Amino acid sequence: MCGIAGFLNINNSFRADEAKEQIKRMVSQLRHRGPDDEGVWVDKETGIALGHRRLAILDLSHTGRQPMFSSDGRYIITYNGEVYNFQELRRRIQDTNRVKFRGSSDTEVILEAIRVWGIKKAIEKFNGMFAFAVWDRKEKKLYLARDRIGIKPLYYGWAGKSFVFSSELKALRVFRDFRGEIKKDALALYLRYNYIPTPYSIYKNIYKLELGSILEIDCEGKEKKSVFWNVKEAVRYAAAHPLQEKREAEEELDWLLRSSAKLRMISDVPLGAFLSGGIDSSTVTALMQVQSPKPIKTFTIGFYEKGYNEAEYAKKIAQYLGTEHTELYVSPKEAIAVIPKLAEIYDEPFSDSSQIPTFIISKLTRQYVTVSLSGDGGDELFGGYNRHFWIKHIKEKTAWLPYSGRLKISKALRNMPSAVWSILDKAFAGFPSKFRLSQIEDKATKISDILSKNTDFGIYHSLISHWHNLQELILNYNSTPSIIKNKWEAVELKSFTQKMQYLDLTTYLVDDILTKVDRASMSVSLEVRVPFLDHRVVEFAWRIPLEMKIAKGEGKKILKKLLSRYVPQKFMERPKMGFGVPLGQWLRGPLREWAEELLSEKRLREEEFFHPEPIRQKWREHLSGKRNWQYHLWDILMFEAWKEGNSQ
Repeated sequence: MCGIAGFLNINNSFRADEAKEQIKRMVSQLRHRGPDDEGVWVDKETGIALGHRRLAILDLSHTGRQPMFSSDGRYIITYNGEVYNFQELRRRIQDTNRVKFRGSSDTEVILEAIRVWGIKKAIEKFNGMFAFAVWDRKEKKLYLARDRIGIKPLYYGWAGKSFVFSSELKALRVFRDFRGEIKKDALALYLRYNYIPTPYSIYKNIYKLELGSILEIDCEGKEKKSVFWNVKEAVRYAAAHPLQEKREAEEELDWLLRSSAKLRMISDVPLGAFLSGGIDSSTVTALMQVQSPKPIKTFTIGFYEKGYNEAEYAKKIAQYLGTEHTELYVSPKEAIAVIPKLAEIYDEPFSDSSQIPTFIISKLTRQYVTVSLSGDGGDELFGGYNRHFWIKHIKEKTAWLPYSGRLKISKALRNMPSAVWSILDKAFAGFPSKFRLSQIEDKATKISDILSKNTDFGIYHSLISHWHNLQELILNYNSTPSIIKNKWEAVELKSFTQKMQYLDLTTYLVDDILTKVDRASMSVSLEVRVPFLDHRVVEFAWRIPLEMKIAKGEGKKILKKLLSRYVPQKFMERPKMGFGVPLGQWLRGPLREWAEELLSEKRLREEEFFHPEPIRQKWREHLSGKRNWQYHLWDILMFEAWKEGNSQ
């Protein structure tokens, strides 16, 4: 895993020494992504500069250094990620071509695959997570590519007469002609979803490369985009060819996940796994352990607040599987200490509050290993979010009510004081784990959202949205891009639940979950691999009929069945918990002074981004305990903290 950066200066206005100094400044911003080595390459004749920071995972010797040339000298690459099937591809190349490989890295295999098969055909053969830039010295063209699921980040765009790209925005901000003007469309999207959806970035003229895409740029600055894997078509085709036999589906899923986990265990450095004790991380851990000759290392963090603590479940799974388990209980003070680092880590406004525990578990894990496997992706593929089965259930139970009646119930739930929900949280904490409920106010808010909408898209969009009336919040702003609605309307799937899963896979997973994990882990130089997001698993999961995933108000049925082959059923009898923190309590307590400064009316007016009134109203209601506005307020707080830490 690494950090990459580069630029193509169209009018070639850099001197050679200036270009080299510029690319060095860019990659120096990415040292956390690659602390082991640095490399740059500049071609003054064409104005191209490539830079690389290396986290050595495979081939720790000098033969794995980047930027790296192909054997014929035509292609040069700077690359972030892992191509897990590189050994198989290496054998295929050696069988048909006379190539003497210099080392044992997957980077060299990528280059030779491109040389033998061409850019697109080579990438179609890659199984992995990657974002890379390849310069074709013969055609004088630059190619950027991002993996099928968008696991690894890649920003690109224009700064003056230069085309620029990087793993993170911080490398672009130090480019000579970068201006960093905030794009209000992107700000609006961020406040709606707590992340900025691809292809937008927070800045004008800077974008995220779409998943499964290749971008070609020539020396005149002409851009051409193509797709090597179309997620919409892949999902549509798979869903149209469902499996018929339940036993066949279980066996094939078991084999595919075993294969995926095994590929992701290839490493020349110490390796382990995140283990929360939930279905996804337990499945990944079990499949790793059954294929490992020695106990694998597993890691979890716990919180003293009952409704947020999963460590007790993780410990039981670890003991049963026989892993070498490490757990860390985190106090509120320790968790809160992470907050000043978030603006630098996330590099772009981002306000999923589980970014806090994600950083803490990454930091803990990095003390012992350099690579960790994670269970991310299981919820999106197998129906693990409450909305995947709650919505249908609530709609069926309230169908007899007129819309006006549903609105009244929705309003009543919304207006319930936070203190009532806190009492219920404490009451349910004493129940047996099978019947225990946590974060009840969040669940009640979601039920309120379901009841308040009258269309399928309206329900889904309300559930994933934070701030709604953005025209009243953002100064001099008229409308929000309808990127989510366009995706919803474009995909041809039979059921409402499938549409939700598709949107979760292509938006929330990419720009929230994977962004959160990438930035948190790479900030401490930890590589995280995600077996559920092997494209073979993704495509197969969409062939599994919905009734094998969701039944009787419960999700992940087939995944639980698979896991029961490795751990007893009793370990799965627990409530689903988000990887969260008691943010609402903290904002009323130890974070109050910090938040008050960032949300002050004077500050908000002087900055001229927001109308202060709706923000101040929510802050007053939150402090009084009348309502829990933690997520809305966190959106504003993270934007303000980001802007303060990243001002030009």
